[in-house]
Amino acid sequence: MADPHKRSGEDERKPDGADDADLSARLKSLDARINKASVQRAESEPRAHSKTDSNAIGQAFRYSAEFVSGVVAGGIVGWLVDHLFGSSPWGLIICLLLGFCAGMLNLLRASGAVKPARYDDKK
Repeated sequence: MADPHKRSGEDERKPDGADDADLSARLKSLDARINKASVQRAESEPRAHSKTDSNAIGQAFRYSAEFVSGVVAGGIVGWLVDHLFGSSPWGLIICLLLGFCAGMLNLLRASGAVKPARYDDKK
């Protein structure tokens, strides 16, 4: 059976100083090429987004909650108006439309597209 430590066609020989220097030079060359390739790879990859996915999901839930809460509040108020005054279905329709508008306004304020409700122009 063949000895796994022997190379095929070579007799046993011990490394000398020239082999160590050659191996060291090859290792340094390989290290330099690996560093160069990793720098090039890092430069070619697109930059990471500043926001993480979990932050984006949280923001989406906040925006949807801002909108849905306005519509639901409008629906509840409309239902109460219809029950108290007997103006069915007009109170519900009008208050749902107002709730939709309020939800959109809350959504725009939360996203920063519109100034907050208590914005002060004084400096």
